[in-house]
Amino acid sequence: MIEGIAGLKGALGYVRAYRGRTFVVKAGGEVLGDHRTRDALAAQVGLLHSLGIRCVLVHGGGPQATALGRRLGVEPVLVAGRRVTDDAQLEIAKMTFAGTVKVDLLAALRHSHVPAVGLTGVDADLLTAARRPPREVAGDDGVTRLVDFGHVGDIESVDVSVLLALLGAGFVPVVSSLAGDADGNVYNVNADTVAEKLAVALKAAKLLVLTGAPGVLRDASDPTTGVSFADAADLESLVRSGAISGGMRPKVEACVRAAEGGVERTHVLDGRTPDALLLEVFTGAGCGTMIVPRKEKEAYADAELAG
Repeated sequence: MIEGIAGLKGALGYVRAYRGRTFVVKAGGEVLGDHRTRDALAAQVGLLHSLGIRCVLVHGGGPQATALGRRLGVEPVLVAGRRVTDDAQLEIAKMTFAGTVKVDLLAALRHSHVPAVGLTGVDADLLTAARRPPREVAGDDGVTRLVDFGHVGDIESVDVSVLLALLGAGFVPVVSSLAGDADGNVYNVNADTVAEKLAVALKAAKLLVLTGAPGVLRDASDPTTGVSFADAADLESLVRSGAISGGMRPKVEACVRAAEGGVERTHVLDGRTPDALLLEVFTGAGCGTMIVPRKEKEAYADAELAG
């Protein structure tokens, strides 16, 4: 009991600092594919919401899209952690992201008494995108290839009016990673990129990326080599060494861009760890990787030395 009271007292400063602020939380398909971790995430978001922290949830669904595609006889193609989206894959993305994954997450939030509203980037002109042209991409094997990503969109503009209206009315928006254009086209957009763009546009206090890995690792095969604090230069060296590869690359890149775009704190953490979101927000130790601009890293290091 005493430890619990001490924990509450320790969290009080964080609650005061973040009440009324906005968090963007991105949950990957690895986290949402298990009903236990999905329910745990919903309960944590419910607690943040009850404390007056405004939350926007962005979700992926890559593993679910892959599973559905294979049931339909469609094998996925991924390059540097990003999905190539032909006509068949676009239909699968729409069915998965705007359908099963979103509805299951909304149901979990409802069970935790969270007033959530689901939408996609197509709704209310939230995300306007253009089809990505073929481009040279360096794969995890170091070989650069010309890749046509198909119906993958690059976000050109963000209009968060609908999110502000929902947040102001006390709702938690849940955003699926699809975007549109003025011609009625729908695009698959990487969910990490969606979360980054929304966090910057909303001037969020935090961007928290929940994944199926224990944050950023110096050795991808050793979960004990976690990086607790990093800036862009640190992460670039880990990409060059091959420690950051596959689906972790777009997550790290999105966090770096968000930090450089004005988001105060960006985090990558294991969404399967019990209470990971709360530990990262309300404790000094955290449980994942915090990514910040270089100046912020230097200030943080100076404070640690002074303490």
